[in-house]
Amino acid sequence: MTDRLARTRSAGVLAVLRAPSAERALDAAEAIIRGGVTGIEVTYSTPDAPAVIRELIARHGSAAHIGAGTVTTSAEAAAAADAGAEFLVSPGTLPDVTRAMQETGAVVMTGALTPTEVMTALRLEVDVVKIFPASLGGPGYLGALRGPFPHAPLMPTGGVTPDNLAAWFAAGAVAVGAGGDLANGSSIAAGDWDDIERRATLFTAALASARA
Repeated sequence: MTDRLARTRSAGVLAVLRAPSAERALDAAEAIIRGGVTGIEVTYSTPDAPAVIRELIARHGSAAHIGAGTVTTSAEAAAAADAGAEFLVSPGTLPDVTRAMQETGAVVMTGALTPTEVMTALRLEVDVVKIFPASLGGPGYLGALRGPFPHAPLMPTGGVTPDNLAAWFAAGAVAVGAGGDLANGSSIAAGDWDDIERRATLFTAALASARA
């Protein structure tokens, strides 16, 4: 049986990219990829997110793992999939939106925080349960969720840094989503691509160390 999460597991880190313009998003993604992080989640809070996804796939093909984030409607799911998104991420788990995401054939990741929400996501048979905001409980909370849900594919997002990345994987994460500590909003707004690349390099090194 094909592992639908093989590409996500291989990338390890998904950069949660929010940018004030499509151009800024593309430049930030390029800096992140140069730094070694190949998973890019282009959020719908970025203008023209599907166009950004389409362009990144055209530039990098299978060398990068490109998807859409902050998917909150069926229309957004369809547009991102049409652009070629490999995965779709929603901050929560709404049955109608989840089903629309699943109909695209892309890998589906929906948000949860409490055990009840995790159960809801698993009952809807999503590919990955995004634990968000993971910063509220830290790696210890993710580990605690492993008790009742030992086989659930969990992806913490929010509060993931190079310093604690290994702890998240040790707690059972299938991958992690990294926002401000990687795709830093101030640096993106300022066009400081050297800083974005530096941050990506730190995550790349941390991931390699965690897997060693």
